[in-house]
Amino acid sequence: MDAILERSRVLKQALIEFVLEAEGELAAALEAYVAENSSSGSNRYDAAYEQNLLIDSFLTGGKVGEKTPLDLFVESQPELPQSDRDLISNWRHSFIGLFAVTEILPDGFELMNWLTAKNYTVKPNDPITLEEMARFKVGEILLTRIAPVNDTYWMFSGPCTQMGNLGKPKLAVAIGNFKDNHKKALYGDAPELLEQAWQSVEQYHQDFVDFFGTDELTLPGYQLNKKIAEFQETITKRRLAAAGIDDSKSLTEIAADAGVTEEEMKVAAEEAGADSKAVSQLFEGKGAAKMVMPKVELPDHLKKAEQVTILTHPRWGQTILPTYSQFKAILESEDWQSNQDTEKLVRKYLEDPTINAFIWKRLAQQYPTQLEKVLQTVLGRPEFKLDRDLEALLQEFNKPIEPDLPEIASVPVHLHDLFQEALAEVNKSKSKGKGKKNEAKGFSRK
Repeated sequence: MDAILERSRVLKQALIEFVLEAEGELAAALEAYVAENSSSGSNRYDAAYEQNLLIDSFLTGGKVGEKTPLDLFVESQPELPQSDRDLISNWRHSFIGLFAVTEILPDGFELMNWLTAKNYTVKPNDPITLEEMARFKVGEILLTRIAPVNDTYWMFSGPCTQMGNLGKPKLAVAIGNFKDNHKKALYGDAPELLEQAWQSVEQYHQDFVDFFGTDELTLPGYQLNKKIAEFQETITKRRLAAAGIDDSKSLTEIAADAGVTEEEMKVAAEEAGADSKAVSQLFEGKGAAKMVMPKVELPDHLKKAEQVTILTHPRWGQTILPTYSQFKAILESEDWQSNQDTEKLVRKYLEDPTINAFIWKRLAQQYPTQLEKVLQTVLGRPEFKLDRDLEALLQEFNKPIEPDLPEIASVPVHLHDLFQEALAEVNKSKSKGKGKKNEAKGFSRK
């Protein structure tokens, strides 16, 4: 093990001890960080693992005033040589990811971050961990944090979850779980992808408004489902047109006319925002005149709903609610107190995590007086003031005030392809035997 890797182990241990032994503001910040970000249930093993992971992320992601624990540690060690300071400073770029082992090295591994398709040389910084990781195999999936050591390689930082060699359906589930459990860390090593994803949310909102003439649409479920399909088809055609593609021809014909290869035409279409699977289908000569985005449908229970409202926002993305008209009717009614559904619906809107702060603030803007009275009555808080207390109320019910990246955001092409292939495998498996039970999901930790 080289000297810089050994030194990283010593410094990292000193940093952890500095944080865990701290008092005052730093100790309070750690406690608050762990409490805010913890999600484990009663399983003590899961809780211990998660706490170690949170402590490691707190070192660079936590805040004590305007400083990180990393800053405070360096300030407390004035005798540190510049080489140590440079090494510690590199750790500001540490991140958590879902990695695939692509190659096994004598002293570490080549890993690919599945979220961004970026590759890293990663080494354990102590011999015991290296020996424990000797059983890792090519193709195995790891959930872990890594931190840069120098310009050449990285080190494992914090605990590592060994998830086995996952098939595409289980890998897609694991990526979905990562997106749910680590929202703030999504695309942690690729800020350019994160920016593109946010831009796609803004573009989706604008496309929606351009198509429907509004950011809020209420229709019977089955009609709304048809309208969404029409909207998606229009957007696909518009993006292909922007790429100079005539959707009345197959791409084979278009490529021949343009004097380019089919592969070049695919790349051009996908860079313009067209769906890679829809583009590929055009080369098959079947249904070539109709290019559409991957079909997205309302869930069956919403298709059958009497009224469904879809709302879009350039940051909060898309929200679909079957009871939004009912809630607005309560706020527009003078005898709302006699409506037996009032309390049930208000509490659902507070407790349901899918009903976000955007929805509440929209209602507050449209019905300020009525909403304030309803909340005062339902919650038994006669002193409640909407303009003063709404944000605190939303936080009380665990509703973030700022949005996380919405589900409607675009994803990198390699992830989209994985999800499509995983779905195809699941559907194929279902068609072979509907009576078979799904395999249990189980991950081993180390």
